[in-house]
Amino acid sequence: MMTRWPSPAKLNLFLYITGRREDGYHNLQTLFQFLEYGDDIDIEPRADGVLQLLNPVAGVADEDNLIVRAARLLISKGRERGIDTGAWGADIGIEKRLPMGGGLGGGSSNAATVLVALNHLWKCGFSVDELAAFGLRLGADVPVFVRGHAAFAEGVGEVLSPVAPPEKWYLVAHPGVSIATPLIFNDPDLPRDTPMRSIETLLNCEFANDCEVIARKRFREVDAALSWLLEYAPSRLTGTGACVFAEFDTESAARQVLEQVPEWLQGFVARGVNISPLQQAITGYAELR
Repeated sequence: MMTRWPSPAKLNLFLYITGRREDGYHNLQTLFQFLEYGDDIDIEPRADGVLQLLNPVAGVADEDNLIVRAARLLISKGRERGIDTGAWGADIGIEKRLPMGGGLGGGSSNAATVLVALNHLWKCGFSVDELAAFGLRLGADVPVFVRGHAAFAEGVGEVLSPVAPPEKWYLVAHPGVSIATPLIFNDPDLPRDTPMRSIETLLNCEFANDCEVIARKRFREVDAALSWLLEYAPSRLTGTGACVFAEFDTESAARQVLEQVPEWLQGFVARGVNISPLQQAITGYAELR
């Protein structure tokens, strides 16, 4: 039987880079919150050990797709545990809404959803901690999606502390460009010396994103999007971009601005939530057992 699983977007409500490590990665402090908006992943288990991606991404080989990599990683970890994984197969389809290179965590969220859903459907028995550790091998943002709670993140983004920021409404706008994360992090002008602060201090400061200055410098579309959105509400970049967002107290206020979005911007309105739609879904499936 085919089941549908949410693969939600995330926002970085703030993002500060506190240093560069010897391995080239950056230490950061960021605040993740989920959106009630994202991709949907359809999964139908099969008993012949075949993994099939029903709608491959143009230009991306299946073996490089995070969805397939997540499924194969789960199989590999099952074998390491001594489980007979020969019958672990699935048909996997995706209804894609989140733009690639948008800073909304689409690929990481897809990987996390596959790990969580197949762990349930295949009855693997891995704990959330184990799934989060597996996910870190696929990307720094995967663990927060696996755990499904809004979080303050440190390190490269893998040291997570659950938090509960206000659940605002957001207008998210995509300026039509894709930004590769390394492009931002390798820029020599990227701020890398923001002082480390406690989460209590950060929650009481005005939120900002250290990547924003580089994204605006390198992509005039991002600069234009932020300039337009700032006329209506506090706005900033999410992740390394390219999406920008503005926060509102009500859905109606956000939608009023959405109606005025210029043609060169694509936008949507969604509520920020501290328990992700994926976490709500897996809880629901567990209660049905």
